[in-house]
Amino acid sequence: MILTGQLGEVMRESAQAALSIVKSRASALGIDPALFERSDIHIHVPAGAIPKDGPSAGVAMFVALVSLLTGRNVRNDTAMTGEISLRGLVLPVGGVKEKTAAAARSGLARVLLPARNRKDLDEISEEVRSRLEFVWLERVEDAIAAALEERKAEDRAA
Repeated sequence: MILTGQLGEVMRESAQAALSIVKSRASALGIDPALFERSDIHIHVPAGAIPKDGPSAGVAMFVALVSLLTGRNVRNDTAMTGEISLRGLVLPVGGVKEKTAAAARSGLARVLLPARNRKDLDEISEEVRSRLEFVWLERVEDAIAAALEERKAEDRAA
């Protein structure tokens, strides 16, 4: 795997964990495991001049990899955050109030959050809560179900 952008060590570890989970679940996800032997995967996090670090992008990286490798689109109305464990658990993150406010300001309709962050809902303003649908994640499979669109019939037939 190739990682570019100014990523800190924790974010690099999140990308590695995301790829490890995808590989371990490849068959269940409908991904040919041999694909990993013959392909490079490149994750680029733009705005290279701005340092980025932390585990919060784990869910998003996992979903992006599954999207790429299965050909399923990520819903364009959905934001997501969450740390991931190698067992596929979605772990809590910080900054939920700020992240949900940013999602609402951006005009998104849904936000996927770790279920263990449900206690932070009280910190989110009523205005933001009224503008967003909250989807609570326990496992990475919950993120796939909530974030990825179904493949179109003509895509499945190809």
